[in-house]
Amino acid sequence: MAGPLGKPGAGLGLSVRVPESLLKEARRKGVDVEEVILRALSRALGLDPRSEAGARLELAERFLAEASSYLERGDAIQASEKLYKAAEEAVKAAAVLLGLSDVLERVESRGRWTVTELERVVRALDKRVPGARAWWDAAWVLHVWGFHEAKLDIESVKARVSDVKRLLEAVRNLASEG
Repeated sequence: MAGPLGKPGAGLGLSVRVPESLLKEARRKGVDVEEVILRALSRALGLDPRSEAGARLELAERFLAEASSYLERGDAIQASEKLYKAAEEAVKAAAVLLGLSDVLERVESRGRWTVTELERVVRALDKRVPGARAWWDAAWVLHVWGFHEAKLDIESVKARVSDVKRLLEAVRNLASEG
């Protein structure tokens, strides 16, 4: 019955309970509940784009920390997905920071991100920060081959950590440009 956004004491400090009927309908329609909640909360709080991007970067950092924990345990599958989620949140933050309103409007109307939108953001980011596309590609390998296909060993996952960190750092730098 719950759609958790976090565990108390784990830095997020909140879990949200969503009725199962709504979760089922969201799944059926391909709506990302966490994305909808994040966007709605940002709007309700009247957050400026930099604050919304900051919140996404905070999520990215938390995913990175979770990945580190899975790496220490030798869990290549979960480490892969957490690293990917960190990169994905960084890319979403970049969309906000770069003012890609066409992408953000499509995501808003659909209620979820697609690979197409993420790729558009990555191409725009790569124009500002050469190397961003390669770092994103490493995260995509983690998502597909590390998580979904479970074909990467722990060393292959560890080899891509620095790429995800570089992507996060690039977006953090973009956020600090003012």
